[in-house]
Amino acid sequence: MIRPLPSPAPPSALVLLLALLFLPVLPVLPGGTSTVEAQDYFPPSGEWERRAPEALGLSGERLQEAIDFAVARESTAPRDLALAHLRGFGREPLGDAVGPFRDRGDPAGLVIRGGYVVAEWGDPDRVDVTFSVTKSFLASTVGLAWDRGLIPDLTEPVARRMAPVEVDRPECVAHGPGQEGVAFPGLPAPFEPFSTPHSEQITWEHLLRQTSDWAGVLWCKPDWADRPDADADSWGTRARHEPGSVYEYNDVRVNLLGLAALNVWRTPLPRILREHLMDPIGASPTWRWTGYETSWITLDGTRVQSMSGGAHWGGGMFISALDMGRFGLLQLRDGRWNDRQVLSREWMAETRSPGPANPAYGFMNTFLNLDGEALPSAPTSAHFHAGAGANIVYVDPEHDLVVVVRWIQRPALDEFIGKVLAAVEP
Repeated sequence: MIRPLPSPAPPSALVLLLALLFLPVLPVLPGGTSTVEAQDYFPPSGEWERRAPEALGLSGERLQEAIDFAVARESTAPRDLALAHLRGFGREPLGDAVGPFRDRGDPAGLVIRGGYVVAEWGDPDRVDVTFSVTKSFLASTVGLAWDRGLIPDLTEPVARRMAPVEVDRPECVAHGPGQEGVAFPGLPAPFEPFSTPHSEQITWEHLLRQTSDWAGVLWCKPDWADRPDADADSWGTRARHEPGSVYEYNDVRVNLLGLAALNVWRTPLPRILREHLMDPIGASPTWRWTGYETSWITLDGTRVQSMSGGAHWGGGMFISALDMGRFGLLQLRDGRWNDRQVLSREWMAETRSPGPANPAYGFMNTFLNLDGEALPSAPTSAHFHAGAGANIVYVDPEHDLVVVVRWIQRPALDEFIGKVLAAVEP
């Protein structure tokens, strides 16, 4: 709901006169937001200033219509997400859950303009799983590594920086022709996911764009078991596409990127994300990123969990709408937070660049709108991060907007965004 703000005391005539004399002339963005205001307000940790929509060039009445629409289009899937999994991904071969689920809350979200919260609904503090928006956080850990030179070239084969992996459950990983298991009497062989002629060609960019077509079993999930082909005879037997040539949304390969990033950082990815991104943007201490019960490895003598890139089989990022909003604001400000460049502008440009195999997809999980097909109601400069549920972080530089919407029916997203944009005053 849009909460009314208290009216300040009227300024004196002398204060108004002095303000008019010394007020700088600022360029104004669409809707009346000044460039300085739009670029320089970042909410401190534990706080977020709320402003009336009208103060930032939005119609409160139309914004409320958009919120009412989102609430009325609540997802029809069960709020018991473990049950929702059984009704969906649980029907896939080997589709049993291996990570945690949590019952979700009511529809929730917020609208941010100029960095300020101008509308919110539901419980934006509530921590819920965000499904595939987790991929955007995973990609950010790769970006943090790239910015620091740990990954000098995104077109470099991942195999060059991938050491053999000592897994806790060797029966849950396999690679190569036939994808045989690697458990043998005595000590098991380490897992080497990029040791086949096909996988040796896979680059970081291929994994980030979901074009690797990697073949194997990771954390007890074969690549073919994720959204399996209707022809069961093709499972694990078809010829592989050249890496980079074909886009396929596949969570096993996303989780492989998580393992590769862990190998480069040699530190649990949630710790990297917290230290280098979430703490700098003032995120709350309530978010959690989890992997699977099958995704534990031994790294430098310590037992470490490799993170998942979503909640396809449970796990993933559990986070509040407010913390998702901070991540969206970081995206809107091109990786900058106050005077700190958290993610480089070069990385941000890469994440929003169209992929050759799928021009509507940047680096995971950045969905582009360059041809206006994904969101006809939105400008082509907008992009969004999307997870099942649906969980959406919409980023719109043209209108200086970030919109977080949770548990909306996915087909209703474009109409909802259209209603939000209709609230922007000319």
